[in-house]
Amino acid sequence: MSMVGNLRKVARLARRRRRVDLNHPARSPLGTSVVNCVAYVDGKRQPGDCPVEEAIARVRRAGRGFVWIGLHEPTEREFSGIADLFSLHPLAVEDAVQAHQRPKLDTYDDTLFTVFKTVRYVEHDELTTTSEVVDTGEVMAFTGPDFVITVRHGRHGSLGPLREELEADPEQLAKGPSAVLHAIADHVVEDYLAVADAVQDDIEQVETEVFAREPLVRADPGRIYQLKRELLELKRAVAPLARPMERLSAQRLPAVDADIQTYFRDVADHLARVTDQIAAFDDLLNSILQAHLAQVTVAQNEDMRKITAWAAIIAVPTMVCGVYGMNFDHMPELHWRFGYPLVLVVIATACFAMHRGFRRNGWL
Repeated sequence: MSMVGNLRKVARLARRRRRVDLNHPARSPLGTSVVNCVAYVDGKRQPGDCPVEEAIARVRRAGRGFVWIGLHEPTEREFSGIADLFSLHPLAVEDAVQAHQRPKLDTYDDTLFTVFKTVRYVEHDELTTTSEVVDTGEVMAFTGPDFVITVRHGRHGSLGPLREELEADPEQLAKGPSAVLHAIADHVVEDYLAVADAVQDDIEQVETEVFAREPLVRADPGRIYQLKRELLELKRAVAPLARPMERLSAQRLPAVDADIQTYFRDVADHLARVTDQIAAFDDLLNSILQAHLAQVTVAQNEDMRKITAWAAIIAVPTMVCGVYGMNFDHMPELHWRFGYPLVLVVIATACFAMHRGFRRNGWL
């Protein structure tokens, strides 16, 4: 791997989020779809772990606060109890369990159902025609007056660090479930920005190889196509989120605090930046691919000119030898003593003159 490639990899590693302690209270026991269930009152985490029913009962008795329930890839059976407890709409529950949804925002009475596509950049030493560059997952959020239920699908996108950051800012967390929804949206869009920056490094590497002077290091078009496919995967995650962000930042929606809408506008701005960046990447890859195909065409034309030039040179002795191979009795200089050397000299002179002319014109 080149020194430039190593520097890019170090830079991407430096941009990663810090490692988190799995023993932190915000972490979950493994082996269950319910990652955690925490009650918050006045922005402060309530001590002790308790079942979902007890947590929501505690919050409703206090008359303020909310419950944040986190789940990871629950089955329909595992989710049915929570769905009944919070009166979640069956269509939203079906989407949350089955996953593979487009980013969207649905309103069911006083509950919002939001779908986010999470993305992760897959580190690789060298981009190949089969390299996975972007790995996607999903985070769904049910937001109600006194609860937030997050459902995560995929191998990444953990909300544990996000929960810790929010708990460190009780004033923001005290604004209710909409503060959690904003934090999730901001977290997801920040990952979009990081992945877009990493993909830009890959595009610059391919661009450098396409315009390299040495033909042996020219980019394989299969790698460019693979990068376009991975960019399309990123676009599918980012582009559909624009409409939900517009609604969250501009419309009055249930369970969304008016003060939080200002923060959603900031997230929408960052999302627009990523969307423009991805569109620019797509155009740039198209240009790189066209430039590569043009280079291949030019190289083929150069080869064809060389072949044509050599064929023209070879045609001279072929024609002369063909004429004197017809075996007629009366042919010019057929019985002359110096006829054979003269023909050789004429052939050599004609071939040399043609070769020199082709070299002067850049054909050879």
